[in-house]
Amino acid sequence: MNGSALALVLLAAVVHAGWNLAAKRVRDGGASFVFLYYTTSAVCCLPLAAAMLVLAPQRPQWTWLAAAAVTAVCHVAYGIVLQRGYAVGDLSVVYPVARGSGPLLSVLAAVVLFGERPGALGLVGAFLVVAGVLLIGGGRSAGQTDPRARRSGIGYGLLTGLTIAAYTLWDDHSVNALAVPPLVYFSAGALLQSLLLAPSALGRGDLAGLWRAHRREVLIVGVFSPVAYLLVLYAMRMAPVSLVAPAREVSIVLGGLAAWLVLGEADPARRLTGSVIVLTGIAAIAAS
Repeated sequence: MNGSALALVLLAAVVHAGWNLAAKRVRDGGASFVFLYYTTSAVCCLPLAAAMLVLAPQRPQWTWLAAAAVTAVCHVAYGIVLQRGYAVGDLSVVYPVARGSGPLLSVLAAVVLFGERPGALGLVGAFLVVAGVLLIGGGRSAGQTDPRARRSGIGYGLLTGLTIAAYTLWDDHSVNALAVPPLVYFSAGALLQSLLLAPSALGRGDLAGLWRAHRREVLIVGVFSPVAYLLVLYAMRMAPVSLVAPAREVSIVLGGLAAWLVLGEADPARRLTGSVIVLTGIAAIAAS
């Protein structure tokens, strides 16, 4: 992976861990919280996308809207499942399982379906990242003494990982094969995501109360999420998805440490060991 792509991915990882920490703090928001932050993202990004369409030499294509519609469906599923996981499980369980299973599926699909060959060192690095992520997610964490709650957290983490793999592979196809500009792609997707969730969110009587109670978290997720996502989309234009997908999971290191230092979740030795494995994998990917 070239240096520019790796820098984009690592910066995205820092931003991604930050917004997930904010999302974890909203335990009762559900689809309404997801609607609020997708709408915030759309409001922030649509003016920039419109300016790009006016200034860029490319003419918009109907395929761009179709591509955005597919990613919108995937992201609505992702947002709802992730938020449900955070409601029933610890950040240190749901986040690593989701972010670990997602890239593993993405790498396997990229190799099998797209014929990508990232090289032996790159694949070793990818699997080291996944192994470290799953190690961070293991063990018993503070506040999660109920085995059923832990199993639920793992289950929702795996479901989230499936949605991550789906939108990662589709995004790679959209920005490369379909040549959709990343900013336009994300902005259209965010608007469609907001529209898809609007009936459910507006039907909830306390949407305004949710905004008042969690305005800060809505704004953090609504702004940081597109920044992290766009950085990854641009990285996909520079490097194979089979390397980009696992490299971005360095965010698990930051998320695991935040769960320990900020949220007081236990078992720091396991997280730090997993972090070393993840960073070793990142180094292997960078050298591939």
